Amino acid sequence: MFRNRIGKLIAFFCPFMLIAQMAAQSFTLEQVLSAPFSSGLLASPAGARVVWISNQSGRRNLWVADMAGGAPAAHPLTNYTADDGQEIGNLAWTPNGQSLVYVRGGDFEFPARSFPNPALLADGVEQSIWIVPVAGGVPRKLADGRAPSVSADGKTLAYLSKEQIWTLSLSDEKAQPTQLFHARGTIGAPLWSPDGKSIAFASKRGDHAFIGVYSMAQQTIVYLDPSTELDSDPSWSPDSRQIAFVRIPPDISGIEFKARREADPWSLRVADAATGTGRELWRAPKGRGSVYHALASEDQILWTAGNHIIFPAEIDGWEHLYSIVATGGQPALLTPGEFEVEHVAMGPERTNVVFSSNQGDIDRRHVWQVSPDSSSPGLKQITHGDGIEVFPVVMPGGAVAVLRSDARVPMRPAVVAPSGEMRDVAPQLIPTDYPAAKLVVPQQVIFAAADGMKIHGQLFLPPNISDGKKHPALLFLHGGSRREMLLGWHYMEYYSNAYGMNQYLASLGYIVLSANYRSGIGYGMEFREALNYGATGASEFNDVMGAGLYLRGRADVDPARIGVWGGSYGGYLTGLALARSSDLFAAGVDFHGVHDWNLQYPSYATTQPEAARLALESSPLASVKTWTSPVLLIQGDDDRNVPFANTVRMAAALRSAGIPFEEHVFPDEIHGFLLHRSWITAYGLTADFFDRHLKAAQK
Repeated sequence: MFRNRIGKLIAFFCPFMLIAQMAAQSFTLEQVLSAPFSSGLLASPAGARVVWISNQSGRRNLWVADMAGGAPAAHPLTNYTADDGQEIGNLAWTPNGQSLVYVRGGDFEFPARSFPNPALLADGVEQSIWIVPVAGGVPRKLADGRAPSVSADGKTLAYLSKEQIWTLSLSDEKAQPTQLFHARGTIGAPLWSPDGKSIAFASKRGDHAFIGVYSMAQQTIVYLDPSTELDSDPSWSPDSRQIAFVRIPPDISGIEFKARREADPWSLRVADAATGTGRELWRAPKGRGSVYHALASEDQILWTAGNHIIFPAEIDGWEHLYSIVATGGQPALLTPGEFEVEHVAMGPERTNVVFSSNQGDIDRRHVWQVSPDSSSPGLKQITHGDGIEVFPVVMPGGAVAVLRSDARVPMRPAVVAPSGEMRDVAPQLIPTDYPAAKLVVPQQVIFAAADGMKIHGQLFLPPNISDGKKHPALLFLHGGSRREMLLGWHYMEYYSNAYGMNQYLASLGYIVLSANYRSGIGYGMEFREALNYGATGASEFNDVMGAGLYLRGRADVDPARIGVWGGSYGGYLTGLALARSSDLFAAGVDFHGVHDWNLQYPSYATTQPEAARLALESSPLASVKTWTSPVLLIQGDDDRNVPFANTVRMAAALRSAGIPFEEHVFPDEIHGFLLHRSWITAYGLTADFFDRHLKAAQK
């Protein structure tokens, strides 16, 4: 048995493995992951500026670029120098565009949980709201809390602290925070009305949820048309008199990770902000489109200056944008076709809507523009090519900025010219030794799953592919499962790291296939809501088998040296591949995978016995008796997405069955590792594991 204690493999990895690997490939793991990952792009409400978060080897900072002079002029706003695991997020401009408010620290995915401290900082960590002037200066701490929102006059900050809404004067540096009111439920981020006189918020209460409005003048709360359903995503009308929101009937089955193609239809509602009186503006049809599917954007509903409301729906089986007049009527489809709309934004004038989609390029993303108030709006594609453009923002005057990547360079901010040409706004952030020219361009492949379904993937061929030899191969399975890997660097940090790792593995001589298995996004509702997926039958295993058979059938692949790796949901499928098909997959690396669906959803055992039985049968732990291939288990023990018990139980089962395994645990690290050095360590151990079990098996 190859089980390691924490830290022992690090000692082996550092002095010996690095020497061997550096001699075998033209760049290091550190180099391919050295370019900064950019996120949180946000346009200023005044002036031609954008701000974003740059994570360079774990050092997270804010950068701003000014486009007023023609050529972008970018500079940092903060100077955090440590890989300390403290994230930055919740960016908010002051209305004059002169200062930026942001949050540092805490868990942005699970904000009510304790603050993660993977760096084991002796003084502990905090989650705090800061403000920094764009022209330069030292950030100033405002308060402990998150989800900041600045009033229209720029004088008052509203934010969440202790799960309630508080306010703080921004015009008086000596002012103290004040709790605005006390309310039941889990309170969502405060949303100022355009006139600055009221604050809207969501109040989640278990099996139902309300939209509340607090009047600053009257100091009263009104709940908008309260019901037994789940209300979310409030959006103010331009005149501050009304609020549009989404209403969703609750799913009372208690079963997660199942196909939901139909449900009691959701609705779009509008309510009077002062009285709470509401009306149904539109109701989804029965059948296809009856289940609400949110955009990958912060704002789900956009209320335009022309009194149209833009909202997402998948009536034809694809996620699209629709426009409806706020007074009522039939919605107009703005984005027809077999593609998915993903990231949507509207300019400060509320007239220009931009979005990213995979229209005409299903395994990439490009940016489009649509006029929401026209009876025949039409679409205008504003970015083109073989890159990936996402998270568009509109600056005052209409200029568009995006985050973009391609096969060789990760996400970075760029401004889009009227011609469609893109100019990077901070090219100086790319390290001089970043090996862009040495990376391979992945190929689109479409292969058949074991049951015949067509599955998309990206194939990374090593530089020595033409040597006439049979190469070791690896199958990569993304997490989610509501994710899609692309033909370039990903727009989510977790999967950007995974893309870099696949490039590194290719440089070591592996043929790498990244498979977009069913239940992922990008290919329509029926693909995403695949029948019998996950805990209800693991139908994605058909795609895993299809990918493995595709690799085994390639003339340049050694069929005895095929491995598999993935994280989270991809870790689940990695475990399933090894447990059910060790004859096909010779080794695997399982990052924080689900090994028993009943550990993920313990209520199954007491409330859904039949679901619990099927969930176990759909889990790797149910097939340990047929598992023979060695595996490396990796997880942080402060994981908030997948209970650490999954790895504990799997290690115990493998140990009992005499199956060779290794393990590496990161104390106090969460699901998506916060420390850059955690990724470097985990990926280094992964490469070493495959080298020992696949390359050593070469005849």
